[in-house]
Amino acid sequence: MAIMKIRGGDLDLVEYEFTSFFPGENIRTLGFEGTYNLTPSPDVVTVNAPARIHLTVLDMNRFSPSRPGGGGIGFAIQVYCSVSVECIPEGLEIEYSRESLIRHFVAVFTKTTGYIGGFRIRARDHEHKHVGLGSTSTVMIALAKALNVAVGSPLTETQLRRLIGNNYVEETADGRIVAGFETGVGPAASLHGGMAVMGDELSFIYHHLFAEGYNVFIVIPPTDISSAGDKEFDLLMNKARMLDYRDRELKTYLIMMDMIPALEQGNVQKVGDVIWEIDFRGSKRAEVEHHSFRIYHYMSQLREAGFEFVGMSSVGPAIAVITKRPEKDVEDVLHRVGLKIAIRTKVDNTGLNLTHLPK
Repeated sequence: MAIMKIRGGDLDLVEYEFTSFFPGENIRTLGFEGTYNLTPSPDVVTVNAPARIHLTVLDMNRFSPSRPGGGGIGFAIQVYCSVSVECIPEGLEIEYSRESLIRHFVAVFTKTTGYIGGFRIRARDHEHKHVGLGSTSTVMIALAKALNVAVGSPLTETQLRRLIGNNYVEETADGRIVAGFETGVGPAASLHGGMAVMGDELSFIYHHLFAEGYNVFIVIPPTDISSAGDKEFDLLMNKARMLDYRDRELKTYLIMMDMIPALEQGNVQKVGDVIWEIDFRGSKRAEVEHHSFRIYHYMSQLREAGFEFVGMSSVGPAIAVITKRPEKDVEDVLHRVGLKIAIRTKVDNTGLNLTHLPK
């Protein structure tokens, strides 16, 4: 695998070697291993988890593929991934295109809990991959919750989130896996719904309902610029780090002193103003500019049209528009710049849900 250079400043240069491995290797149980009273369920446990819009990392200097964290904010949307789990006597049967991700976390979970039986797992994601909607993290939290409930819920939700973050991986071209970036925003938003604010080391700082009664429109501009793999690493670990050295205090101040009070007041317009400011600051600026200044052009057209909230998710290119105005108003603006609405949805303020069905 490639050796990638990370530069945060003139005197801050380190190298990170991407080392691929097979599912089930390099497991981190975080000291959660123990003797648990497991009671495998006779039912099929299905978990539906909402996807997330990841609005910003707070400080790119505080995370890497070997260290989850960095803080961040994001909210859940009514676009879902689902995972069904049933306990079987032995073996692992997986029905999902990204089998290596499932296989790896099952190894993490069984080593942590001591479960010695097998699982039959079926997963379905929202099929919008590598555009900023968090398909991987959403499937992972749905899987973790379903596995946990299927054997009697031995682990807490906090433990599940931390296991995901510290064992977060992406696939490689040769069928192996490699450690990935994880702030913890996705699993927290999917678990609890609404807006989630994360601190470093996957700490869950704050949660609140968000944009009740508003519509959410997701726009996915065309781009030939990758938001995954080596390209994502170069972006997040170089330009984004340098910009966060400058703006991390301002971003944190805006969230603590302006965005959280606006959430408490139900003021979506004010939240949108804060996010618009952050879109031009620190690592978020690097993420937007990664797709060229066309993304800023698209977003500025939507802001100038007066929609309450406009922001790009994660490393993009998906743009979220939140408004109470008619859908046609959004369509008219997008038509002028050659774009269309890709997803019509709302904020999920409930979080994941689960069902038990007899086999």
